[in-house]
Amino acid sequence: MEELSPFELNLFLEKKLQTTSHNNLKLLNAGRGNPNWTASTPREAFFLLGQFATQETMASQTGLMARMIEPSPGRFERFIDFLTKQPGKGAKFLKTILLDNPDYLGLDSHDWLDKILDYIIGDNYPSPVRCLNGCEQPIKAYLNESLFANQTEAFDIFAVEGGTAGICYLFDTLLTNHLLNQNDRIALLLPTFAPYLEIMDLPRYQFDVVEIKAEATIFEGKISYQYSKEEIDKLKDDSIKAVFVVNPSNPTANAMCQETIDQMKQIVSEDNPNLMILTDDVYGTFVENFQSLFAELPYNTACIYSYSKYFGSTGWRIGTIAVAKENVFDRLLKELPLTQKMILQKRYSALHPKIDEILFIDRLVADSRSVVLNHAAGLSSVQQVMMTLFSLYGLSDEGNDYKAEVMSICHIREKLLLDMLEIDELFPALNTAYYVEVDVSDWLEKRFGADFAAYLTNRWTITKVLTLLAEKERLMLLKSDAFGSKPWAIRISLANLDTDDYLEVGKRILRLSEYLKEDWMAYKKQQQIS
Repeated sequence: MEELSPFELNLFLEKKLQTTSHNNLKLLNAGRGNPNWTASTPREAFFLLGQFATQETMASQTGLMARMIEPSPGRFERFIDFLTKQPGKGAKFLKTILLDNPDYLGLDSHDWLDKILDYIIGDNYPSPVRCLNGCEQPIKAYLNESLFANQTEAFDIFAVEGGTAGICYLFDTLLTNHLLNQNDRIALLLPTFAPYLEIMDLPRYQFDVVEIKAEATIFEGKISYQYSKEEIDKLKDDSIKAVFVVNPSNPTANAMCQETIDQMKQIVSEDNPNLMILTDDVYGTFVENFQSLFAELPYNTACIYSYSKYFGSTGWRIGTIAVAKENVFDRLLKELPLTQKMILQKRYSALHPKIDEILFIDRLVADSRSVVLNHAAGLSSVQQVMMTLFSLYGLSDEGNDYKAEVMSICHIREKLLLDMLEIDELFPALNTAYYVEVDVSDWLEKRFGADFAAYLTNRWTITKVLTLLAEKERLMLLKSDAFGSKPWAIRISLANLDTDDYLEVGKRILRLSEYLKEDWMAYKKQQQIS
């Protein structure tokens, strides 16, 4: 089990514990990051749209086959009348979008309604394949307000099947187009989501990885995990072609501070202008006034965002890749050697006769369907509707209240847990409180002393400790070493259990620490006897 990834170990223990009971303890899994909340208003709006759209297809139905959605006189008025008869918040939200605040739609309200009803029926291939016309502007507006600090740089988006799909698509297209090659040097900001570390070792990539590690830093008397100037200065090496960052981080759950962003801007400007920055900002909406690297380095940055965590929508598999219209990726493609361009011309010949006129983002889309199926590429139109409604909700007044609730519940849970474990509060302004990372060895050294910590690290492993915690206390947590954290660090998700459960999580960890102490005392006694 020592060789299992954190997630596979978690799944193994969960399966084992579901078949056993122990002291009537409730099984608590604080290992996985799936949130235990959902955003109900945009979902209600989605199903109302679907209900009305289905009614519209049945308007002149005589047999079992309904019609496709086509423009119909009086539809807008029929829809408003339909919503007026619905009591929930979803109907009010849709009326507000269409009647009071249509600015984000990017289309006339009547045209937008026709398109969105067609999308939700799902009877046409997604077209345009990057992102549907009725979805593009709401998604862009949400990204710009929530992540990009309302910057003015024009950008394109590709709607994808969640953040992990976005990462896979990016790396594949970078490699296919020789912007990255096997054994190239890239930088990885650590800690990071464990599978991203594992991607780098796949036979297809085999990158030479430069690790840039965050460390505990004091901000206004409180701890935040940040990158030192010396670590970020590694990016001055212009043999580093790309840097990948999860911001805010996972599992340390801290956003990058402005000083680091400014330092990276200077490095790109003076030392490494061709640096390609890939940033996964899935946790950005959990930080007040968050600012993505894309906001200040749009030319060099591709931004991946997933709606999964914030809106409680991991099952929807929806996310985006954003790339500035003027970007380093397109410039580097034009600077490729002629021999490589000729090979790529053959690959993308079905898209355009001139390889230099095929944009990086369009290559992303085509590569997602092995190019030959580019005409059938694109995220499901139905998924794009849900993404659009989440985006419009995030821009609404109620969406602002939702943000406050989501952020508050995470910080309340964090405080309950940290107080129980007697761990100091983290610096709140940069802290998502979506996860908390605890170095078990350091924590137990503070509780029981250096001799005990030495015994623990010599006689135990973090895998054994977590396995015992699961078996004795029916509590599952995730080991963090595979995320690039310290060997004895663990990740506790603050998103997926009821709030009161985090008091119990703390109590069970404390009980296990007492058991480990007893084991140490027995070991010491045995050593004295022998």
